[in-house]
Amino acid sequence: MEAENLTRVSEFVLLGLSEEPDLQPLIFGLFLSMYLITVLGNLLIILAVSSDSHLHTPMYFFLANLSFVDICFTSTTIPKMLVNIETQNKVITYEGCITQMYFFLLFGVLDDFLLTVMAYDRFVAICHPLHYTVIMHPRLCGLLLLVSWITCILNSLLQSLMVLRLSFCADLQIPHFLCELNQMIQLACSDTFLNNMVMYFAALLLGVGPFACILYSYCKIVSCIRAMSSAQGKYKAFSTCASHLSVVFLFYCTMLGVYLCSAVTHNAHSSATASVMYTVITPMLNPFIYSLRNKDIIQALKALFVKLTTNRPIV
Repeated sequence: MEAENLTRVSEFVLLGLSEEPDLQPLIFGLFLSMYLITVLGNLLIILAVSSDSHLHTPMYFFLANLSFVDICFTSTTIPKMLVNIETQNKVITYEGCITQMYFFLLFGVLDDFLLTVMAYDRFVAICHPLHYTVIMHPRLCGLLLLVSWITCILNSLLQSLMVLRLSFCADLQIPHFLCELNQMIQLACSDTFLNNMVMYFAALLLGVGPFACILYSYCKIVSCIRAMSSAQGKYKAFSTCASHLSVVFLFYCTMLGVYLCSAVTHNAHSSATASVMYTVITPMLNPFIYSLRNKDIIQALKALFVKLTTNRPIV
């Protein structure tokens, strides 16, 4: 009976980034600002792509989906964190914790998959420009997106079901501002060997695998660019990849930084603070990275602004 009672968890406690009362208003204001900027910036990208027929291409189709996923990714964690700070109540229900973990995994891995698909799109555009429209036809784009969604849904479902089988002890404090898979496994009293095996295998397959595909795509892209005789052609080819490469660099470097931080310091609060880089800051910066140096996006945003302010149709 005691073993059964351990599984009847009703709630967890999210300790957040800091337990200092004086810092709570600052953290609340900072995260609220970043969340609003993230939602607004990514929403503008989606509206710009959907409203401008010139942007109805595979590259911008995947960019709009990436923006949508970034909005969902941040909405999975930040609103609950803001509510906890405002109400001064750090409790999250067991069901809410499992649900948050499920969607955090779903949209986090989906971000990774979309960056990989976008790298493949750039590879085809630069290395096979004459066959680009034939290869990257709408059916293939839809299929790549569908496969990404299905794979991420199944992975999140598997990881969540694996956590549901765990028994938890009296210490239900999570030293994070979200219900993160690894933190929940560490809180369990029952055997977690199978959970760790599944988690590390998924990380290897769904994390390292896509990153290897991105590296391979860019090795081919660099090789094709070096083979170009025209300096202007080289610059144009590189400029089409610059934004995506910046986002990939930011996404993977921040995740690697979090991993190294947790491995070196063994401090859960330091790891939680470092994770802000890829859970909050990266989704916030993505719209700026893709729009500041992209004339098509800027033009579409200007046209959208004109339409919203003057009710003129977008040409």
